[in-house]
Formats: sequence, structure tokens, C-alpha cells
Amino acid sequence: MFSSWRCAPGQEMPLGELAALYARLSLLQEDLDALRPLPPEAVKRLHDDMVVRYTYHSNAIEGNTLTLMETKVVLEDGLTIGGKSVREHLEVINHREAIEFLLDAAKARTALTERLIKDVHQLVLKGVDTTNAGQYRQQNVLISGAGFTPPDFLHVQEHMSEFLHWHQHASSHLHPVERAARVHADFVNIHPFADGNGRTARLLLNLELLQAGYPVIIVPVEERSAYYTNLDAIAVQGDYTPFVSQICALVEKSFEPYCFVLGMKGSDHAQHR
Repeated sequence: MFSSWRCAPGQEMPLGELAALYARLSLLQEDLDALRPLPPEAVKRLHDDMVVRYTYHSNAIEGNTLTLMETKVVLEDGLTIGGKSVREHLEVINHREAIEFLLDAAKARTALTERLIKDVHQLVLKGVDTTNAGQYRQQNVLISGAGFTPPDFLHVQEHMSEFLHWHQHASSHLHPVERAARVHADFVNIHPFADGNGRTARLLLNLELLQAGYPVIIVPVEERSAYYTNLDAIAVQGDYTPFVSQICALVEKSFEPYCFVLGMKGSDHAQHR
């Protein structure tokens, strides 16, 4: 099955058909940059809301049953929810820590490296899976419902080296949003860890966006089906367009809280500038 897996991350040309959308996103990013430094009280409100919503949706995609309000109670009040497992509580707490680590890494302009990826994964699985946290998988895996099989575990290191080499040396010609989407897709299709790949991939995507001046995006659990279908299209057909388009739409949506809190002009204004 290894030989059938697409193992050349990001080698395709930029998705030219999305150029107009990229231009609109760039204008929104420039509008947000023009408002920096943001008022501290606005930053706090935006940050607190993002952490709760991002944690809820990212965990819910992976099967965590805590509701949005229960996630907020765990994070902000430090309470436990009756009838919910220890693992589900840890996933919420861990994800908040991983977000804070990510924000610090973005602020410090930390490069995407193997060490950083393993550190993020270590945070995601802290106390949940002490054996595999921060360690590449030592077994082959199947992804339920997917149309492809991730590479043999013996080749994970090789693929991760290729992935990081592409990111460091061959991805600079891509629009930042496309590059971030490809980072997510190529990483998750390698599936380097036994568990926690999806949460880690979404965190790495957001590291890329933050370092390019974009807000954190949230993949809503309501889009889980399309999200998995679009990722599958990359692994099976090499077609990045549907997934990158989905991420672009979520990036555009990520500006909405800033427009509301800061009085920014939204995407309609950017489209007609």
C-alpha cells in the first residue's frame, strides 16, 4: 500500500484559479495589520473566545463529546463535567496549552521543525497517551472511511524529512493561505503519529497563518464531512483545490470577530477595493 500513497508533498504549481480569493484575503490581512497594535482589551476578548471555540470544534471533530458550553466551563471555571471521561477533560485542557504554545511560537517566529511538531503533539496527548505522545508511530494504521492508506511506519521519518524540506525550500512561492492548507494536508496524509494527527495538523496550519498575519481559523465540526472528503481528494487524486478552497472560506470567516470588535471593514469591502 505504501507504493500507492502520494509521497511528494506540495510539488504542484500554485492554484491559480484561486488567485482572486487570495487577493481578497490579502486585503483583509492588510486591513487588520493597519490596526495593529490592537487594543489590549479587544485582544483579550478575541483570544478568550477563540480558545474556547477552537478547542471545542477541534476536539469534537475527533469525537470528544463535551459541548461548547461544557468546554467553556472546563477551561474558564476549572470544573469537571459529570458523566464525561477523564480523557475528554484532558483533551480540552491540553488543547488550550497547545494553542498558547502555538501563539508563543508564532510571536517568536519559530520555524516549523521536527522538534516543534513533536512538542505540539506531546501537548495534545499529554496525560492521554504517555507512550506515543511526541513519538512517531511504530505501527501501520488505517484511517476509517478514507480512500487511501498512510505510508508504512518504517517510512514515516523519510516522508517527514521530505515534508519539512519542501516547507523550508520549495513552498515560498505559494500564497500563505495555500501554503498553510498544504502543510495541514500533507502532514495529516503522512499520519506520522498513532493518534492526535488531526489536532496537530490544525495547530500547524494555524501556526502558518499566524506567522503570515492571519487570525486563527476554526474548522467547525459541522464541516467535518466535507473536511475529510476534501483531504481524501488530495491523498487519492492529488487535487488540492477543494481543501484549499474550504480553508480560504474559513480564513475569510476568521476576520468576522475582528470586524465586529474592532470595527474593521469586512470581506465585501475588500472585494470591491
